[in-house]
Amino acid sequence: MSDYSRTVKLRCYKTLKKMARRWQLYLLLLVPIAFIFVFSYMPMYGVQIAFRQYNLRLGIRDSPWVGLRWFSMFFESPMFSRIMFNTIRISLYSLVASIIPPIMLAIAINEMRNRVFGKTVQLITYMPHFLSVVVVTSILHQVLSLNGLFNHILADLGFDRIQFLGRPGMFPHIFVWSEVWQHSGFNAIIFIAALAGINPELQESATIDGANIWQRIRHIDIPGILPTVVILLILRSAGILSVGFERAFLLQNPLNMQTSDVIATYVFRMGLRNMEFGLASAVGLFQSVVSLMMILIVNTVSRRLTESSLW
Repeated sequence: MSDYSRTVKLRCYKTLKKMARRWQLYLLLLVPIAFIFVFSYMPMYGVQIAFRQYNLRLGIRDSPWVGLRWFSMFFESPMFSRIMFNTIRISLYSLVASIIPPIMLAIAINEMRNRVFGKTVQLITYMPHFLSVVVVTSILHQVLSLNGLFNHILADLGFDRIQFLGRPGMFPHIFVWSEVWQHSGFNAIIFIAALAGINPELQESATIDGANIWQRIRHIDIPGILPTVVILLILRSAGILSVGFERAFLLQNPLNMQTSDVIATYVFRMGLRNMEFGLASAVGLFQSVVSLMMILIVNTVSRRLTESSLW
């Protein structure tokens, strides 16, 4: 037996010995592994629908192979440019808007001297996170309708009523800022935790040197949470083509379809309404591939520029 084989066997023996010593932890690890295998890896078998003329009677395996037909149909469709533009615009808008407000909220709560008041503000701001998207969109429909609260205020002030959800140009703003309102408080928690990890001696030294609150925020707080911001941006970059289906679908109507039709709603319409399973699967696969490429590119760029990355 060669020295290399002995080394490998010795390492395997040591590894198995360590695993046997902590078998309870590895037993607990089986639950998330099984979850990921069942819900993330097993469905990959169905990806081949994107390359087949899927027939419910024949099943996936026996459906005829059509190659890249569905991808060509999607790329050559007159809907392609509009759907991609709407998706990327809303996604980038949401990316910027969903990072800045939680940072500002976290810094504000961190600087509050009255801790009871700070905890109260934090509790109130993260409560909307636990509301269902259906509830939030229902509130928006009630508030923004022609007989809603905003239009009553406009009418009382002498202005004409506005059909907010019927104007295509207003849809991205309603979509993004309703999402910001719902999740900013909850997203601020991670930044509050990052701020808590900053050495308080830095704040004390800056105060002794005469730095005011804005200078401390600029030179201590923001650089301290910058690695966290970078990691979150990398994670969010993977969803550049993933705009929330529920919110877009529930706020969508024939009047705002020009700006509200995104990849998620297009896949739903093609796959479940028009029964074009192959086309819907091809669009979903294209979305996943682009997301994978984006997170790889952004992670590489971030590692070279800021030395902060996922791996």
